[in-house]
Amino acid sequence: MPGTDTTDKDPATAVPTELPLPEEIGHRSRLAIAFRALDHRNFQYFFGGQLISLIGTWMQTIGEAWLVYRLTHSGFLLGLVAFVGRFPIFLFAPLGGIVADRFNRQRVVILTQGLSMCLASTLATLTLTHRITVWELMLLASLLGTVNAFDIPARQTFLMDMVGRTDLMNAIALNSSMFNGARILGPAVAGILVASIGEGWCFFSNAISYIAVIIGLLLMKVDPPLREETTASPIERIIEGFQFVYRTTPIFALLLLIGLVSLVAMPYTVLMPIFADKILHGNARTLGALMGATGVGAFLGAFTLALRIGLKGLSRLVAISCSTFGVGLIFFSFSRSFYLSIVLLIPVGYSMMLQMACSNTLIQSMAPDRLRGRIMSAYSMMVMGMAPLGAIYGGALAQRIGAPWTVAIGGFVSLIGAAIFWHYVPRIRAEARRLIEAQQHASETRQAITAQRGM
Repeated sequence: MPGTDTTDKDPATAVPTELPLPEEIGHRSRLAIAFRALDHRNFQYFFGGQLISLIGTWMQTIGEAWLVYRLTHSGFLLGLVAFVGRFPIFLFAPLGGIVADRFNRQRVVILTQGLSMCLASTLATLTLTHRITVWELMLLASLLGTVNAFDIPARQTFLMDMVGRTDLMNAIALNSSMFNGARILGPAVAGILVASIGEGWCFFSNAISYIAVIIGLLLMKVDPPLREETTASPIERIIEGFQFVYRTTPIFALLLLIGLVSLVAMPYTVLMPIFADKILHGNARTLGALMGATGVGAFLGAFTLALRIGLKGLSRLVAISCSTFGVGLIFFSFSRSFYLSIVLLIPVGYSMMLQMACSNTLIQSMAPDRLRGRIMSAYSMMVMGMAPLGAIYGGALAQRIGAPWTVAIGGFVSLIGAAIFWHYVPRIRAEARRLIEAQQHASETRQAITAQRGM
């Protein structure tokens, strides 16, 4: 991996002006600092709507996994359904990045959330009328994945539009906290509903929950950022985004590590129904508890990031959290106790969230605004797009050697990836500092131009 600097400084040490300095916020409580992005009214609407909607999303995720397993009892088909649900993100995320860079992101997110509500309603209707098959599940999952290919880049970049560069890291952390807070409650509720009245009501609840986020988005008043005037074709714009990612060593390194973890380690979530049934001898409630434990850890990890001020140390934290994620998976894979598994999944979720949220923050801090959507589409491809390939790999390998050994291998490979990333961190810091400083300067220039136009 190329690099030009071996200094011990972190990429964030040269950018103290990007976030509030400790002496400037010393009068605020630690709790107020953790929730400072909620000072922005638009983010308040977003936070409230998403919190309700994401509970429904996790209910559907658990209900769908258990429905597939109930219909097929196949680890391979569990992986296949996850594959067709996420592979469209890998295919279409570059187009989603162009849409996020070119059109009003608020309207794009409203449209994608509305389409997601329609798909959840269709799934609920087919399930409640007992007409659902695994093939229909695959079709609906693939359609939802296509919608998410446009939703994820637009929603991630929309955070900057809502809160600005200063509170971006806090907004990402709170967004992750919200996502994983819903992961705690959603699987628990889904486990109860599935065990008592069936999966269809989980899907129906998810469809209803989208109303909250759509209302929140409609209430926002967001000034869209300045758009780049260009005559380039969509293909040229996609190539431009990928070229920037490839030539920018810090972003490329972060994305490579995320992609590796998503490919070999994240399939543990797809295999969780097997752990709940075959390994721990439980049922849907057991599955909900296991996923909820991961959510507790991820929520704590995101809240830890929310308490941070400034970017200092995030690159090291990425490597450390990837390492602890791998260790946690290895220990979990050999657990045969329900309560021990619950305990082990908390640090797994904590480490996973820290790595993803820290990487997201660093990438967005280094990304030029005119390319932000396309760069975040590459992030989406690595986080969500590589996961389906991992789901197929994990499901097929679990059929051969069992789910525990499949998860253990993923944890071991994560450790190797973390070690390689740690080795190259000193070589990429100089470029990372330069990029962050350049984007901060560009942001201040745009703010000055906007202020002059408003006079």
